[in-house]
Amino acid sequence: MTHVITPAALPCVPVRGGGSWPVHRIYCVGRNYAEHAQEMGFTGREPPFFFCKPADAVVPVPFGETGVVAYPSLTSDLHHEVELVVALGKGGRDIAAADAPGHVWGYAVGLDLTRRDRQAEMKKLGRPWEIGKAFEQSAPISPIVPIAVSGTLRSGAITLAVNGQPRQQGDIADLIWSVAEIIEQLSRAWTLQPGDLVFTGTPAGVGAVVRGDLMEAAVAGLGTLRVVLR
Repeated sequence: MTHVITPAALPCVPVRGGGSWPVHRIYCVGRNYAEHAQEMGFTGREPPFFFCKPADAVVPVPFGETGVVAYPSLTSDLHHEVELVVALGKGGRDIAAADAPGHVWGYAVGLDLTRRDRQAEMKKLGRPWEIGKAFEQSAPISPIVPIAVSGTLRSGAITLAVNGQPRQQGDIADLIWSVAEIIEQLSRAWTLQPGDLVFTGTPAGVGAVVRGDLMEAAVAGLGTLRVVLR
């Protein structure tokens, strides 16, 4: 088949040790740390809910380098959210939590950048809030670390600093819904595919960033993602 327009390049993320990861879909889990749920006005272990970002929202940043992200339009309240990202190497439907670890290929450090004012506005109106989450360059990400290198991550510090000042501090052991449970729930709604990325939620301490701010996001055992806003 001949394309009538030039197809966009496939979004890819580098892999530690060599090669690249073709991104299929980006799934994100909302309010998956108790303290973050509380700061957003919610409590308890509510059923998990999900939203998506476009694959080309990723901004791959090699370890040891500083990525540059443009401050998005239509917002004056851009928030940082550091997250453990799970890379799926095997897809499927109705995956049991007990089988879910076999679908994980690796992990990365990610940032879910959020137009908080636009998200809040849409929530008040009862409308979809993709405008708050699913914009270009809204998913900076570190290289993917194969699980063969990192091992299965069940605990470890997850942090974010802005201009050297701590903002977010948590432990991935405190996920309300574990990685296995997330995969189980996601696969009930979608047929998961190799290449999918899952942003697993953010700990408490989310806040605004402005042009010139340097964000340093880290997950123990994976490294640090450095991004500056322009």
